[in-house]
Amino acid sequence: MSKRVVELVRVSTEGQASEDRAGIPAQRAVNRRTAAQYGLEIVQTIEITDVSGTAVLRSRGMQELLRLIESPDIHGVVAKEFSRLMRPENFSDYALLQHFIDTRTILYLPDGPLDFASEAGKLLGGIRALIAGQERREMLRRLQDAKEAMRRGGKHPGGSATLPYGVGYSKDCGWHYTVEAGKVKEAFGLFLSGETSYTKIGKRLNLPRTNVRFLLQNPIYTGSKVYDAKRDPSILGYRPRPDGRQGDRRKIKRPPEEVIRVRVLDGLVSEGEFARAQQVIEVKRQKHWRLRGKAPNHYTYNGFLTCADCGELIYTHTGKYDFYCCKSRNPRERRRRALRGLMPCQNKYMLRKKLEPRLDYVLANLLCDKKFLSRIVDQYNEQLRTPARDVDQAAFTVKIEALKEKRQRVLDAYFEGIIPKDERDIRVRDAEEEIKIYERLLLQSGEAAERPSGLELDRVLALVEPFAQWVFLGRDDKRKLLGLLCPSIRVCRYIIKDLQLLLDKQDGGGYKGSHLKTAALVTTAHNTESLSDRCPRQPNHVRILPNLTETALPPED
Repeated sequence: MSKRVVELVRVSTEGQASEDRAGIPAQRAVNRRTAAQYGLEIVQTIEITDVSGTAVLRSRGMQELLRLIESPDIHGVVAKEFSRLMRPENFSDYALLQHFIDTRTILYLPDGPLDFASEAGKLLGGIRALIAGQERREMLRRLQDAKEAMRRGGKHPGGSATLPYGVGYSKDCGWHYTVEAGKVKEAFGLFLSGETSYTKIGKRLNLPRTNVRFLLQNPIYTGSKVYDAKRDPSILGYRPRPDGRQGDRRKIKRPPEEVIRVRVLDGLVSEGEFARAQQVIEVKRQKHWRLRGKAPNHYTYNGFLTCADCGELIYTHTGKYDFYCCKSRNPRERRRRALRGLMPCQNKYMLRKKLEPRLDYVLANLLCDKKFLSRIVDQYNEQLRTPARDVDQAAFTVKIEALKEKRQRVLDAYFEGIIPKDERDIRVRDAEEEIKIYERLLLQSGEAAERPSGLELDRVLALVEPFAQWVFLGRDDKRKLLGLLCPSIRVCRYIIKDLQLLLDKQDGGGYKGSHLKTAALVTTAHNTESLSDRCPRQPNHVRILPNLTETALPPED
């Protein structure tokens, strides 16, 4: 009497199951020969497709096989090789072998039967499982090494689906731009001309709004292919799809020594233009600009104002009247500040019709005043001639260690039930923010200070020249100009404390400004220097107006 068995056929990818591939027919042929050799009767076939050997327990096919072998009528399972059953990634995968032991099921392979319930079967089965798992890891390692070599050689190791928009690759022609690259170039042109709304750019170029930012952040359009991320090779990095089907691995940042940068094309945009776009994108993120072009807005400065009392963003509030208000006046933010032991913000609601004329006066009159700017430039150049004060690195190190101990004490208090989860999160976040600040200061203090060159009054005047036409511009044009220069304006109780702009440094050392064209200041950023006496090493932000409290402002209505 023949023994009844279940046939197991498994391929790891959908491509291996296609008709032009012989993976599945080859397994069936070998299984038939094995069944004939040992007098087995195949009563059912379990075919598993697009499932890795590390995730077979999650598949419906394997669950069906485990259900079948629980029947006393099923004597065993026949497979082409052990790796068709499993390629274990961790010890939890060995639970599959325990099912074979509990049901006394024999695994039939071309080189002989394997009884996991016997002592020899346990030893041999465990060893073969380890070998199968190791084979998979070796194959992946060789594959990744080959792909890394291709990346470093300026080749594309993936398929066409992984290519950036507007970029193509072929073995014969190498890297090249496609016709869609014209849209990308136009997107950079619109963004650098002051149109900072991803929605409007997307509608104009028929691109999804969410894709516009990714296009503007991809360095491939400068001609350099940069690989600064990779797939997580760890066990936790793999994310299978439902039923154990082949998934993917999450991306993680590469260490600095593993980052690959290869020149593969002539750039659509220059390095300076790309750097300028990244500055504007970062300011949009920090200031929470929401420029989606849905409904017209009558606020001119929303997204560009910061509270001079607490440092939070200034939001808008529309009721009977239009107001600018500090974010910290929100009830939730007030509770958070109270938990952190901070005093309530003293910046009250500011009427739009009262605050905006003051800001207009500063930009249109004061910022273009040659005498005022002369005084600011002289003060800045004088600061450059003052020797920098040495920073005590040991004090920074002690402070960092104290903050880390404080963070640990907070966690210990939470684990002991002394403080709730919300308070733990607030205290830990505050400690980590302080640690990051002091670590950055420690790093900066250990580097050689590069003092920027002095400013020239004529160059600064050329930069701010477009603001001379401020009063003639509409709201949209004003916001384009503000978005392009990325100012940080600090206000409190209708008093404008300071204003920071960007100065774009030319190759010759001067600062570049341009004339107003359709209310947009067109510049090409090559390098930047700082004009902030408080943050001299923070690039890009230029503190043009350090204190406006002593400046004559237009009389109030």
